[in-house]
Amino acid sequence: MRFTFGNEEKLKSKKQIEQLFAEGNAVKEFPIIMKFLKTDANDFPIKVAFSVPKRNFKLAVHRNRIKRLLRETYRLNKHTLLNNVDGKYVIMFIYTDKTELNYTKLEEKMIAVLNKFIKKQKIEL
Repeated sequence: MRFTFGNEEKLKSKKQIEQLFAEGNAVKEFPIIMKFLKTDANDFPIKVAFSVPKRNFKLAVHRNRIKRLLRETYRLNKHTLLNNVDGKYVIMFIYTDKTELNYTKLEEKMIAVLNKFIKKQKIEL
C-alpha cells in the first residue's frame, strides 16, 4: 500500500460536490464532519475534499494549515477505508472547531470518524 494522495483521489468536480451536499449523509466526530455519497461516476474508489470554514478561521494561513493536517491524517489512514469499504464514494471532510488541534489529536479524530463511517457502511449492507 502506497501512502500517496494523488490528483485522481481529489474531489474537484463542482457537480459532484453540489450533489454531495444535496443528497449526501454525514458522520460526525467533533471537530470533523464527514459528508459522503455513494456514486458510480468515479474512476477511483474514493474521491476526497477538505474544507475549513472562513467563518471560524479568518486568516487563510490558519485554514490552509488545518487543511494540510487533515490531508496528512487522511493520507496516512486511508488504507483502513480502502480495505473495508466496497463501492465508490465522494467524501468531504469539514473541520468545525474554532481552535486549531495539534496533529496527534486530529489524527485520533480522523481515525474515529473513518471507523464510524466503516461501521455505518457495514450496517447498511
